[in-house]
Amino acid sequence: MDERMQFVARRLAGEAMADLCREFGISRKTGYKIFDRYQECGVEGLTDRSRRPYRYANQLPFQVENYILNVKREHTSWGARKIRERLLRRFSDIPIPAKSTIHAVLDRHGLVERRGRLRHRAQGTPLSLGQRPNELWCTDYKGEFLLGNHRYCYPLTVTDHASRYLLTCEALSSTKEDYAFTIFERLFKERGLPAQIRSDNGVPFASAHALFNLSKLAVWWLRLGIGIQRIKPGNPQQNGRYERMHLTLKKEATKPASANFLQQQARFDKFIEVFNNERPHEALGMKYPAEIYQFSPASIRDCPSSTTPSTTKLSW
Repeated sequence: MDERMQFVARRLAGEAMADLCREFGISRKTGYKIFDRYQECGVEGLTDRSRRPYRYANQLPFQVENYILNVKREHTSWGARKIRERLLRRFSDIPIPAKSTIHAVLDRHGLVERRGRLRHRAQGTPLSLGQRPNELWCTDYKGEFLLGNHRYCYPLTVTDHASRYLLTCEALSSTKEDYAFTIFERLFKERGLPAQIRSDNGVPFASAHALFNLSKLAVWWLRLGIGIQRIKPGNPQQNGRYERMHLTLKKEATKPASANFLQQQARFDKFIEVFNNERPHEALGMKYPAEIYQFSPASIRDCPSSTTPSTTKLSW
């Protein structure tokens, strides 16, 4: 508004319209519009005017809008479709608004109940004690860490709960389902099948958007006759002995990290050998895990649904 006042004041002082418009960077048409508005309305004419139309071409008659609101207040569970049907029966001589228009009227007056998105929160399952070898295996990804080649390593580990036997520790480049399929297929062929597998609720062990949070990997386990156990979200203490193993793994095999995946896998293999065959465990009466662990008699080859949904092989 200050610039408009200056423009008008200098025009009233006798300066040429063309020179003023050139200096203020506006067209002569705009200049005359500003000056004419001042002459018609005075200083108030120099303020910004609303561009809102005086009327809306498609605005509902207020009687119809009031009727929509009254029907909604009388029948709170009715939506736009039912209200429109009532309008069709009530008003035969005027155009009836579309369902979307009726919904917009209700929404504008705060009469639309917005439903939150249904989300199925992951829940824990009952947990067994797993007192004998192969009654319960535990699996998880130890936290990722950066290798010397600036690539992230995601170690996938599997242990036997009763014997503490570390079945595998694989240096993977991702938590993709396909990689996990490959690891577990090889493990089942070498060690046999467990009765149960316990994991957390992360991928690839669970899927937040699937029925019962079952991922493809979990469905495959069920087809093999393996029961699934999941700890409650945010309760890692339910897998306490497993987390303790991860702490030892972190201290002895990842600090400092190796230069690449092959070198890191070699360190994991050495850790497995020491952990299973040389390191006494107090919880086992100072025995080695290898002295207690036994191969599972349940074979994957005996299962009619032993084929994995994935044929992807590991690649580094």
